[in-house]
Amino acid sequence: MWAVIITLILTGILLLMLEILVIPGTGLAGFIGFFAMASGIWFAYSREGTSAGNVTLVSTVVLNVVAVVVALRSKTWKKAQLQSAINSKAVSDDAASLAPGQRGKAISRCAPMGKIFINGKYFEADAGTRFINQGEEIEIEKIEGKKIYIKPIKE
Repeated sequence: MWAVIITLILTGILLLMLEILVIPGTGLAGFIGFFAMASGIWFAYSREGTSAGNVTLVSTVVLNVVAVVVALRSKTWKKAQLQSAINSKAVSDDAASLAPGQRGKAISRCAPMGKIFINGKYFEADAGTRFINQGEEIEIEKIEGKKIYIKPIKE
């Protein structure tokens, strides 16, 4: 009978830890974990006697406290967290090499934002109130900060 009691209590602790750390908010795992621990303690009282039930109850409380402390320590999470760092940039400084008057091609439809190709590189550009179709030749009208404004080339 001790195997059943220990299995219920350990399963309950595991489910409670999952509820606290992995799947918070659902409540089902926490409820089942609490029910499993309560069942294990009840079995200890009903099958093994009062003194064994008291020892089981105290042991279960101590195990729960130890499990929470170990789970919430920062060293525990350092082992689980990603250690690599991202050194790339989301916005490139290639736009600094552009100047008004340079010409290129619209890679996508610019309505008003779209992708353009100039000097062998791709950029995001703004056509203002104009609509520029894919494949049309474009010219840089102005650059404000990192925003590129374009206009279609009329031949």
